[in-house]
Amino acid sequence: MLCCLAQFMVVLDVSVVNVALPSIRGALGFSEQDLQWVVNAYTVTFAGFMLLGGRAADLLGRRRVFVAGLALFGLSSLLGGLADSQGVLIVARAIQGLGGAVIAPASLSILTATFEEGAARNRAVGAWGAMGAGGGAAGVLLGGVITDVLGWRWILFINVPIGLLAALLTQRYIAEGRAEGRTRNFDLAGAVSATLGLSVLVFGIVRTDVTGWGSAETLGLIAAGVVLLAVFVLIEGRFAHAPLMPLRIYASRTLSASNVIVLLLGAAMFGMWFFLSLYLQQVLGYTPIEAGLAFLPMTLAIGTCSMLSSRLVRRVGAKSMLIGGMSLLAVGLLLFTDVSVGGSYLGNVLAPSLLVAVGMGLSFVPVTITAVAGVAPREAGLASGLVNTSRMFGGALGLAILAAIATARTNSDLHHSLAGAHSTQVALTDGFALAFIVAAGFAVVGVLVAALALPKVPSRAAASESAAASGPSRTAERPAAAAVE
Repeated sequence: MLCCLAQFMVVLDVSVVNVALPSIRGALGFSEQDLQWVVNAYTVTFAGFMLLGGRAADLLGRRRVFVAGLALFGLSSLLGGLADSQGVLIVARAIQGLGGAVIAPASLSILTATFEEGAARNRAVGAWGAMGAGGGAAGVLLGGVITDVLGWRWILFINVPIGLLAALLTQRYIAEGRAEGRTRNFDLAGAVSATLGLSVLVFGIVRTDVTGWGSAETLGLIAAGVVLLAVFVLIEGRFAHAPLMPLRIYASRTLSASNVIVLLLGAAMFGMWFFLSLYLQQVLGYTPIEAGLAFLPMTLAIGTCSMLSSRLVRRVGAKSMLIGGMSLLAVGLLLFTDVSVGGSYLGNVLAPSLLVAVGMGLSFVPVTITAVAGVAPREAGLASGLVNTSRMFGGALGLAILAAIATARTNSDLHHSLAGAHSTQVALTDGFALAFIVAAGFAVVGVLVAALALPKVPSRAAASESAAASGPSRTAERPAAAAVE
């Protein structure tokens, strides 16, 4: 329960600020292009240091690292709530991301080390996955209510008592655990190069609305980001004594495909929450609490489908569920392209949001199960870190791409139209619609990866019985494949 609560909290904080963005912009004077850093400061550090968090859980002890992450998350939330400038808020959100990078892999590592692979682990990971999927949708709901009733600062203050209480309860109820006899090498160079590479790449994409895609500054920043990420891969493959991301782990076709799908899922859903929140408030004129309540059906649908999918995955198979879930996600995102200035919640938002919710609920749990299936207990933190890193990397990069595309479309429309409030809203909506089209494209690619890259197993029941009979002497790929079908 504590692991699921912690996962819910850190994923919730990705989206909880979305509904509050207009309020934060007004209070601290953010520009349109810089506003997304309130989200991406969190997701970039979350993604960049996730593998370090997973390795620390394996080497220093899962409970110890989990508690440290909860404490850091709570204290940085306090700093963010007290922020009186853009810089302080962005720094606080970055530190929050560092705390989340420790909490998320440690929580999943605790579960995978506690439960043996099979039905028990699937139920536990299913509940954890449901919290991860539901946390994002619940964030926009709670963000709206809290912002309207208490003010935007309380979306951060609320984490302080929750984080500190969870840290105290963890000390009492969760046993310590770490891989014995291993060198405590944390590969800081790998973590720093990954974080810097992603940050520079995202920054280069974000700046395109000012510099243009073909400018020397844009191309230089994007190239620098790619080079830093290549340096990260080189460090992991050639120089690190205990790499954060041993490249050998990608020999598992199931793990590799699962992480690509998670990355695409993050790219699609983070952008969707961002733009839908802005559409409801800036175009339809919703208050923060009205915008938050508009996400209630989506939140309930994601939670329900996530819990059901943890049971269905053994009957239907993860591969089939992923293909179906990602397809529904793509259809829902395409329907969002019908948003307009004269639109309405019932006519333009409700049905697409429910399709997206069902798709997410049917996708996130099975892809999480396949991403950690067959991994040795001593590397549970690594696999847990990889799946979370992929989601946050995809979310940060996807949001940067979608925001740049949407802003460019909006600016182009404004340049060719008469000035006025109505034309501004039309231009905004055109930008949002284009972003939804590209997000749907991410989901379609996810469908193709699930259909073509995940291995097939003829019978899930037979595979389960075979895996149970074979005991602990199994290869990494065999159980992973068994979990897919």
